[in-house]
Amino acid sequence: MTQSIAIGIPARMASTRFPDKPLALLHGQPMIAHVVNRAIQANVGPVVVATDDQRIADVALDTGARVFMSQHHHASGSDRLAEAFAHVDADIIINVQGDEPLIDPAAIRAVIRPFADDKHLVMATLAHPLQRDEDLHDPNVVKVVCNARGRAMYFSRAAIPFPRRQTDNHQAWQHVGLYAYSREFLMQYSTLQDCPQGNSEQLEQLKVLYHGYEIAVTCGDFHTIGVDTPEDLRRAEALLVARVPPVFVK
Repeated sequence: MTQSIAIGIPARMASTRFPDKPLALLHGQPMIAHVVNRAIQANVGPVVVATDDQRIADVALDTGARVFMSQHHHASGSDRLAEAFAHVDADIIINVQGDEPLIDPAAIRAVIRPFADDKHLVMATLAHPLQRDEDLHDPNVVKVVCNARGRAMYFSRAAIPFPRRQTDNHQAWQHVGLYAYSREFLMQYSTLQDCPQGNSEQLEQLKVLYHGYEIAVTCGDFHTIGVDTPEDLRRAEALLVARVPPVFVK
């Protein structure tokens, strides 16, 4: 039986580093409009913006998305989507962050591939080759190590795998914060208790591994730019003006 797919975009205004970020203008459009447009271009299913702010909702509706008005109290975007998709039908939900205006539609399609091969899979994500040697030791760059089946063994801000010998030439992979969940697991995800490793690393996905669930990782050339600060927005603007494909920029 064919599984139905939907894209969820959690978006809120209360960013401490970049207030009103979803409505910041990028190349003449609010940033959330760029995210919605790229999600629509992926052409995998309906696009639902989950937000607690009517201004974001208005832009999302004008851009062609559906809107779910969520509660204010959610601690994470996944929690916000869990509330939304308790009321919206879909077998697989793709979580596209609201601050990824240059996300490649091909990456959105790629994150759901493992579900076709494993009917028991509950969660999937992406990774791309580390771009610079110094990124291996940069705590702002999240790394992931996978097993032979393409399942995540661990995510860390530390250097993994650690190059114990200078002759070691292991390929290191950088995690891309794009997720897909089965509907049932998304409802469970928001109820999983935090774990010491996740709290220490400040990586929410570690609680999934801690509780014994698998995360499939599709590796490829999935470079993008997340907008966390006004400086990131200026970098994204420069790329759009230059009309070049997005590349990874810290």
